Amino acid sequence: MLNPYLYLNEHVFDEDVQRRPTRDGFGEALVELGETDPRVVVLTADLSESTRTGGFEKKYPERFFECGVAEQNMAAIAAGLGVTGKVAFISSYATFSPGKNWETIRTTIVYNRANVKIAGHHSGIMTGPDGATHQATEDIAITRSWPGMQIYVPCDSLEAKKMTIAAAQTEDPVYLRFTRDKTPIMTTEETPFAPGKIQTFWTSKKPAVVLLATGHMLYQALLAARELEGEKIETLVANVGVIKPLDGKTILDLVEKAGAAVTVEDHQVMGGLGGAISEFLALHRPTPMEFVGLKDTFAESGDPVALMAKYHLDKQAVKTAVRRVLHRKK
Repeated sequence: MLNPYLYLNEHVFDEDVQRRPTRDGFGEALVELGETDPRVVVLTADLSESTRTGGFEKKYPERFFECGVAEQNMAAIAAGLGVTGKVAFISSYATFSPGKNWETIRTTIVYNRANVKIAGHHSGIMTGPDGATHQATEDIAITRSWPGMQIYVPCDSLEAKKMTIAAAQTEDPVYLRFTRDKTPIMTTEETPFAPGKIQTFWTSKKPAVVLLATGHMLYQALLAARELEGEKIETLVANVGVIKPLDGKTILDLVEKAGAAVTVEDHQVMGGLGGAISEFLALHRPTPMEFVGLKDTFAESGDPVALMAKYHLDKQAVKTAVRRVLHRKK
C-alpha cells in the first residue's frame, strides 16, 4: 500500500511519467551553487555538454576550467584547488573519472582529503548504445574502497540536484553517480534528502522482504512491489541514495521487520550496493538475501530497456529475486 506521507511522486506509476537524465539535476545544481557559494569551481575533461557543466561555464567562466582530454590532470588540479579553500567539482564519464584517473584521485584527492566532488556520468548499462567500454558498472566498487570517500547515487533528476548541493556542504571527497538516459522522476521537490539517511518509498502492512534499491533502479523495485502486492506478497521499498556511509541503523530496523532483503542496482553486485549491505549484515545481523545487478559480466551495446531485460535488471528480475529470498527465508 502506497502511503502519501512517503513523498513519492503521485504520477510515478503512470505510463507517461515524466523522465529526465539525472545529469540534468547536476547541471542545475552547479549553476545554483555558483550563485550561492563563491568557493565553487568546476572542471571538465572536454565533456561540458554531456556532463551538463555548460550552464556553469556560461554564467561563471572565471570559475570554470576546461582541462581537455586529460582526466588525470583534471583530478590533480582539482586537488590543489580543494586544499586551498575551493569546492571543486570534476566532471567526466565514470569510465574515465574515476575509472581512468583512479590512482591520481586516490593520491592527490582522497589521501589529502581535498575538498573535491567527483561527478561520474554515463554510469551503468543505462548508457546503452555506447557499449561496455563506456558503461561504468564498477565505479561504486572502486570508489567505495577509498577511506573517507562518500558515495551519492540519486534516484532521479530532482534528487540529483539535492545531492549535488549537499555534496558542496561537506568538506570530504564525494563521488556523485549519474546516468545518461532519461529515467522516471519518482520524487517531488518536497521529498526530503538527508546525507546518509535511507528513505522508505513504499511499504505494505506486514512486509516480508525489504527491497534496498539505489539510483534509477528504485523505479524497477517500485514496479515490482506494486505487482507483488497484487499477488499477496508484501514488501517494503527503500531508497539507498547514499551508499557510503551506509545508514546502518535504518538497514537493521528494516531487516528486523522483514527478515529478508533484496538489493537492486545497475552495477556489479560484487563491490556495489549488494556487496556493501551484505558485508554490513554479515557483521550485525545475518539475513537471507538476493541480489539484482550485474553478476560478474560486462553488458553490450544496445537499447537500455532491452539490456535491462537481458541482464536481469528489470522488474521481473526483482520479482524473481523476492520469490527466491522468501523461499530461503522459509
